[in-house]
Amino acid sequence: MKAGFIGLGIMGKPMAKNLLKAGCELYVNDLNKDAVAELVAGGAKEGDYETIGKECDIVLMILPNGAIVQDVLFGENGLAGYLKPGTVVDMSSVTPTESCTCAEKLAAMQIGFVDSPVSGGEPKAIDGTLAFMAGGNEADFEKLKPYFDAMGASALLIGKSGSGSVTKLTNQVIVNLTIAAVSEAFVLCSKAGADPEKVYQAIRGGLAGSVILDAKVPMMIERNFKPGGKISINHKDIKNVMATAHSIDVPMPLTSQLFEIMQYLKVTGHFDEDHAGIVQYFEKLADVEVKKVNA
Repeated sequence: MKAGFIGLGIMGKPMAKNLLKAGCELYVNDLNKDAVAELVAGGAKEGDYETIGKECDIVLMILPNGAIVQDVLFGENGLAGYLKPGTVVDMSSVTPTESCTCAEKLAAMQIGFVDSPVSGGEPKAIDGTLAFMAGGNEADFEKLKPYFDAMGASALLIGKSGSGSVTKLTNQVIVNLTIAAVSEAFVLCSKAGADPEKVYQAIRGGLAGSVILDAKVPMMIERNFKPGGKISINHKDIKNVMATAHSIDVPMPLTSQLFEIMQYLKVTGHFDEDHAGIVQYFEKLADVEVKKVNA
């Protein structure tokens, strides 16, 4: 089957490349024409919404936010106006309400919809080991499974429409609060005069050890905040968390504080850095840097 891929950003571009490696006949679309040209050079075809809608049985999207997803699908000259019966999967991080809105509108047009945001960041998008968390109809999910397998290491259908987006928000709370906790802890050890590199090696094999610890502490120590997962993207996700929580009366005191920490990093010029850069908020409070000893 032919597939369309809309959204060739920091995540989408390597994901689309992995589909090409798997032999998928792919039509691509993005506002960034350099990214489109790079995919075309790798074997894809460029397609506008009309071409993708009429040619493709499967359409995959990964876009910056829910408003853009809605506009791409249902705006003036949007994709939905050209779609033939098939399945659309939105891999963007949006609210469950936005996912359910897409599902309902497309169902009325006899088009399947799966919300399936991803976890793993740019490194796992590149090496094809992303985790897909999906919400929607099982038959639609099964149609998409070969594509998920080409781009990731795992894909699980959580439940009805919106369930994938709920799972992603849950993931983002845990990931970003853990980074904040790690940041606060390593600012403490650095200010107290301990070597953060040795502290990391000492604790990583115990209960404090985690994928997040291993991924982010070396970045903090090396002062490497080149983004794999930008603070701006995670800020948007945490904003979606709070909106969803408020809509169903779930208090989230820790997450609300995390949102304000990210807001501080936004106004102080760190918004496009990796979320390992959350450490800089705590460093500013304590007037110390987590870095190599004698660096």
